[in-house]
Amino acid sequence: MSRPTVYVVDDQAAVRDALREMLSVLGYQVEAFGSAREFLSAHDGMRPGCLVTDVRMPGMDGLELMQQLNLRGSRLPVVLISGHADVPMAVAAIKAGAEDFIEKPINDAQLVAAINRCLAQAFEAISSRHSLEDLQRRFASLTPRECEVLDLVVDGCTSQAIAARLSISPRTVESYRVQIMDKMQAESVAALVRQVIRLGRLTP
Repeated sequence: MSRPTVYVVDDQAAVRDALREMLSVLGYQVEAFGSAREFLSAHDGMRPGCLVTDVRMPGMDGLELMQQLNLRGSRLPVVLISGHADVPMAVAAIKAGAEDFIEKPINDAQLVAAINRCLAQAFEAISSRHSLEDLQRRFASLTPRECEVLDLVVDGCTSQAIAARLSISPRTVESYRVQIMDKMQAESVAALVRQVIRLGRLTP
């Protein structure tokens, strides 16, 4: 997994450099950009992290940058900062999905707390995605017949009912069930049902 990066976007070089230095001293990996377009050109959307961007910038502003990230399907959490903050702007930022809205001069502790919340979100999203990918791999290891039995098990059918439906013996059904539970790494039928719901094969 890539080390998370804090991306700083601010058109003021002094602010940009001060934030990069402060965050680097605290152990964060930091990349700084002088404009929203410069950031969008460099960011591939794959690395986990957090975006700290000024709201008012020439060209594309911070809110427009967030909109562009949303259009790209990016889940990068965002902290907006501004030296000209007002209540409507703050409300618009939060409605647009910003994690926090911080006024300049920036309170370092407030910014670090917001960044840490963002990085926690990023790690949670990565963990959830990897967990689903692992579940999909397990499901892909099932044979077509095991998939049939799985669907009937989570529908609540007994082994006898499944045997009658598929014209096989109850003992064979039990053998399939053991294989399914083993391949899916499910400790119970309830866990199996939750897995199938997550896979989108069953509506809760």
